[in-house]
Amino acid sequence: MAFQQGLSGLNTASKALDVTSNNIANASTVGFKTSATHFADVYAASLSGGGASQVGIGSSAAAIVQQYTQGNITTTSNSLDIAINGAGFYRTAKDGAVTYTRNGQFHADDQGYLVNDSGANLTGYLADANGSIIPTTPTALKLSTADIAPQVTGSTSSGVQAQLNLDSTKSVPASTWVAPTGTNTPQTDTYNFSTATTIYDTLGNAHTMTMYFEKTTPVAAGATGAWNVHYQVDGTSEANVASSPVLLEFNSTGKLITTMPVTAFSVDLDGVATDLGKTNNAAATMTFNMSFTGTTQYGSSFSVSSLTQDGYAAGHLAGLSIGKDGVIQGNYSNGQSRNLAQIVLANFTNPNGLMSVGNNGWIETAASGQPLVGAPNTGTLGVLQSGAVEESNVDLTGELVNMIVQQRNYQASAQSIKTQDQIMQTMVNLK
Repeated sequence: MAFQQGLSGLNTASKALDVTSNNIANASTVGFKTSATHFADVYAASLSGGGASQVGIGSSAAAIVQQYTQGNITTTSNSLDIAINGAGFYRTAKDGAVTYTRNGQFHADDQGYLVNDSGANLTGYLADANGSIIPTTPTALKLSTADIAPQVTGSTSSGVQAQLNLDSTKSVPASTWVAPTGTNTPQTDTYNFSTATTIYDTLGNAHTMTMYFEKTTPVAAGATGAWNVHYQVDGTSEANVASSPVLLEFNSTGKLITTMPVTAFSVDLDGVATDLGKTNNAAATMTFNMSFTGTTQYGSSFSVSSLTQDGYAAGHLAGLSIGKDGVIQGNYSNGQSRNLAQIVLANFTNPNGLMSVGNNGWIETAASGQPLVGAPNTGTLGVLQSGAVEESNVDLTGELVNMIVQQRNYQASAQSIKTQDQIMQTMVNLK
């Protein structure tokens, strides 16, 4: 009888229509992966085995298989929207349950945790106080919005570094240098050039350090050019800078022969504050290295190629950026940046063994194997793109065609049942 075959055809066509309809319904679901129905024929078991005359008893839906092909990546205006380009899943956790997803639509909750629309925490590696990523067991990512502390100039060995050219054609100034006192400034005819940089005390207060270059007579053997560098901080007494002046000497090819850096360069901030009629609340003294490495004395105009220092003021978190390796970096109002955390990805030996749990999520099963967790852009794991989402990989045109095909299959199976019913009726009517 063809009733069983026809009924199985109705069931498999109906299930295939369900899968197709689900794909179509999720054509706009971020990170959704389309599914395909796999069919199998069905034969009755026989002790004598099969033969050429064996007739099947219908069909079945052998498996519903998801297709983990890459979806299109679309940019958004939210920096916490993150798309995966390549293999891998985000690892999220909620109430101890770990879920995996391709949907990268995240936002910060009221406590600073990165969560998805289901309230599950995005997990990864946290950074230490110095911004170094510490790979450990993935944990919920919480982004600190605290201010970044100031850094006093001289915190690192670089200190203040200046690279200039001092014009060798200039003469010794006509007037003798007179060290400024109080808030006096030097006379312009006592030096040849000047430039300034900002330095920072222990509280992050900015101070202007001005350098005045006065051509003078060489002292060292082999030196053919020399310059005194005088210092003022915030336009106060030169005496507040214990190392002032510094002598720079050059040979006949214009190369600096004075040993660099000038170590233990010292500024009396209490003295600076007194000259300004203020109170200094920072550390009383700033000590740092001062280097003029690379400075030259050529017969060309005075120029500053580079002038840097290693201090900075306190800063507020002004924005976030996420690299392709998943590192979340905080950008601060003082121009500094610091690593806050790193997103991790997970992959599976058999992704089709994962179990869908809704809300764009899957959980691992024995069939999927254990998750292989690592940083993006390592091994087989894909790269991340901030300010973007991965669209559903549903081919809407293909799904509409599939729907028509399954409709025809359903109609044909129904017709086979109808035909068998007519045969049965004919047999009943025989006399």
